Amino acid sequence: MSTVADLLPSPGGVKAALDEVGYLADDGLSTALFCAARLPQPLLLEGEAGVGKTEAAKALASVLDTPLIRLQCYEGIDAAEALYEWNFPRQLLAIKLSEAAGGHLAEHDLFRRDYLLARPLLQAVEHAGPRPAVLLIDEIDRADDEFEAFLFELLGESAVTIPELGTVHAVVPPVAILTSNRTRDLHDALKRRCIYHWIDYPDVARTTAIIRRRVPATTEQLASSIASAIVRLRSLDVQKAPGVAEAINWVLALDLLGLPRLDAATVESTIGSVLKYRDDLDLALERGAEWVATGA
Repeated sequence: MSTVADLLPSPGGVKAALDEVGYLADDGLSTALFCAARLPQPLLLEGEAGVGKTEAAKALASVLDTPLIRLQCYEGIDAAEALYEWNFPRQLLAIKLSEAAGGHLAEHDLFRRDYLLARPLLQAVEHAGPRPAVLLIDEIDRADDEFEAFLFELLGESAVTIPELGTVHAVVPPVAILTSNRTRDLHDALKRRCIYHWIDYPDVARTTAIIRRRVPATTEQLASSIASAIVRLRSLDVQKAPGVAEAINWVLALDLLGLPRLDAATVESTIGSVLKYRDDLDLALERGAEWVATGA
């Protein structure tokens, strides 16, 4: 059985392995993922939406051939969604069965591990290996400060505490990857526990390569045209700048519609695959569909 060190021997090895599973990473991201997996230490990936933060975690899990355990954050998320909750229907059934048999269940009988429903954080800590699970804590900036503090034990010690059972330590610590779109600033205490990497928008050449990797049937010309158009749209004062994900969606839409090239008419009919706000659509079309398509 290959170990993490076998599969990720160096930053260059990480880059090559990610390339084999269809994810094109630059040297900085490859190095960050290498350190996160080999130290191990949590990795905080920040960047605009659509630059490939979540896909990086998915690709790493694929390289390691290990489970990807994903926790999608949102405002108000708490331990019941993230760590565990008790299986109350099963506990109630146990009480009724005991009473029917003339017995009595003590409190400690009802709060055992077999009555616990494991949520993503506990699943990642309890993963038996042999290689670590990849724990993706997605869009941590959507959660609140209290939830960030709740994560400190996991991020710092690869452990979680369940009041009724005690502290559960990971036998095989997960590779924890946190993503943030920077909708708010994260606490310094969380950042101190993490390796940090910023994923920027890729340039036209890399965007073209990513599109062709994700949509192999597309031509070099169309992929390059879409990549260039995406860069032009980002130069406008739009509310939501399009990223790589939108570029891929645009190519898929053109492929579905049987449109082999990007021109003004194509932009006018399909730009909703890229821009998601009415004001952004108006801004782009005021600048000109021909300009979006060709820069002219």
